[in-house]
Amino acid sequence: MKKNILLILLMSVTFLGYSQSKKEFYELRIYELKFGTPRSNIENYFKNALFPALNKYGVKNIGAFGEMGASDPAKIYVFIPYSSIEEYAAVNAKIKTDADFIKATQEYNALPPEKAPYARFTTSLMHAFDGIPQLVKPTSEQKLFELRTYESYSEDAARRKIKMFNDEELKIFRDTKLNSVFFGEVVAGEHMPCLTYMLAFKNMEERDANWKNFSANADWKRISGATEYANTVSHIIRVFLVPLSYSQL
Repeated sequence: MKKNILLILLMSVTFLGYSQSKKEFYELRIYELKFGTPRSNIENYFKNALFPALNKYGVKNIGAFGEMGASDPAKIYVFIPYSSIEEYAAVNAKIKTDADFIKATQEYNALPPEKAPYARFTTSLMHAFDGIPQLVKPTSEQKLFELRTYESYSEDAARRKIKMFNDEELKIFRDTKLNSVFFGEVVAGEHMPCLTYMLAFKNMEERDANWKNFSANADWKRISGATEYANTVSHIIRVFLVPLSYSQL
């Protein structure tokens, strides 16, 4: 009897651990705004149509960001976290025929070509890392976000860099207060093979100080010189973002 009870408890713990570590699926859109048309056209679409529709079907913590400073052309970054790739497919299918969404998009869809709010937008789809399977919602004080994409010269190099993060580097990030929001392996999008992640800080001073601590960390120095992780990153794309008023993240 005792053995059976123990077995049930072990199975329960295993099941709970699996549930808690289930990896999320992310979509990151980058909208390049069209010069000369009001950005309110696209922002009203986000606030009044897209975000409410996603929320309706259980998608929460949607992020909306602008680049720090005056970028030209202006861009809006939209981060959408799903619990799984299956939820991503199901929710997007439901939205297409949702009556509330269709009604809310009437004004947006009626815009003529000369008033199009953006020139183009790109999308990246990502699986969350094993080491950080769900996003970490930033605190209300964290208003500066650093978005980084690490390109690799080959699929194996990208795999080894992801392994480096999962096995050791994410812990160093935590120890040096490089505050993770999400880490994603890009499975479709630009710059492949690559990974993308986001960090959150109170301000640039905190950001600079914490990256300095990271660079001086003994474990980072050790793993950065390890042969198994050599030549894993060929190019880094970095951008600083600030949350827009309607961001849910």
